[in-house]
Amino acid sequence: MLEFRKDIFADERDDNLKEVGHPTQRQDMLGHVTGTSAYYDDHRFANLLHLKVLRSPHAHARIRSIDDSVAARAPGVKRIIRAADVPVNLNTLLSLIQFGKDDEPSLATDVVRYKGEPIIGVVATSERAALQALAMVRVSYDPLPAVFDVEEALKPGAPSVNATYPKNTFEYYGKYDHQKLRFGDADTAFAQADVVLEERYQMSPIEHAPIETNGSIAVPDTNGRFVVYTSTQALFFSLDTAAKINAMPSNQLHFIGGTVGSGFGGKVDTLTEPLVILAARLTGAPVRYRLSRHEEMQFGPPRGAERIYVKDGVMRDGRIIARKVRAYFDSGAYTRLSSYAAVKCAAHIPGPYTIPRSGPLHASNQGVQRPCAGALDQQIELSQQHVEVRAGLVHHAPEANATVAV
Repeated sequence: MLEFRKDIFADERDDNLKEVGHPTQRQDMLGHVTGTSAYYDDHRFANLLHLKVLRSPHAHARIRSIDDSVAARAPGVKRIIRAADVPVNLNTLLSLIQFGKDDEPSLATDVVRYKGEPIIGVVATSERAALQALAMVRVSYDPLPAVFDVEEALKPGAPSVNATYPKNTFEYYGKYDHQKLRFGDADTAFAQADVVLEERYQMSPIEHAPIETNGSIAVPDTNGRFVVYTSTQALFFSLDTAAKINAMPSNQLHFIGGTVGSGFGGKVDTLTEPLVILAARLTGAPVRYRLSRHEEMQFGPPRGAERIYVKDGVMRDGRIIARKVRAYFDSGAYTRLSSYAAVKCAAHIPGPYTIPRSGPLHASNQGVQRPCAGALDQQIELSQQHVEVRAGLVHHAPEANATVAV
């Protein structure tokens, strides 16, 4: 039996429920309107260095060679960071909860798998010096076949996007390539429905477009510790991920968050902290790593594109009595948090509606040569859109047991 312990945090809660209809001031409102809210990039340090990253111009290519000798001697350059410098170069974000396999390198080694994938880092005395040095790095590529469509990625002979998942599908529980949910006998319900509505929906990736792009500053502290000022939305998650990639105890890292300059889920993926900490470790100086708008669009995690096929069995009084769904998630080249989005999709497929017989509700995660997607699914919005389409058609179906393909 569920017990509500209202004595816990009793001094911090108010059960009078008088908020609706009354203005309530946000705790951070005063700082915002007076311009005094502190963001990670408001911190200033003497001898601050800057990290910039060279990114792949190809969607899929083998790296033949990297020549950074000229860049290393460029004015202002303090350090070149290569894949071999990263203590634990291969990672997956959900490894912290033992979900999924390490599949994404912090810096690419032999193959790049999407445009914008990081290859090499330059630490310099200014962003301009770092960017000028990056332009001096010479990388030789052998372009490889690429796949950009989730269903094309499943066909025999399709290019293998990620060596960790050679079939272009995520592995759930070590053996399944999808999430499946079933409830009741949907086929019988479809036979009883007045109208069967089938539709295919294609969503586009959605960039979060925060005013403040992802970024962080790592500052060497005493006793081998580092203080990290970051824009992350997931402070402890980012701390543990950065500790893993740097092969260092988490108690050597002190993460300080604060005001996030908007995020909408796009600052959960620990994009800058691991490498900026590594740069500070290698140089012994404070280092800042902030993404440009172009990098945010290439490297940041958009809300993933989804292709979803929906089949509803509907009665003329508006009730949905059966539903079948097949959903494909465009996870991009690496899984990051998109495998979790597929799990949520399977749970969200009925939407806010009571559907007595559903299934199979099938959600799978496909790898393609595009930027890595985040943890958000669009199933609730799709369910509502499908209901609106159904409402416009169900009363115009020519006869009972009609099938309508929109």
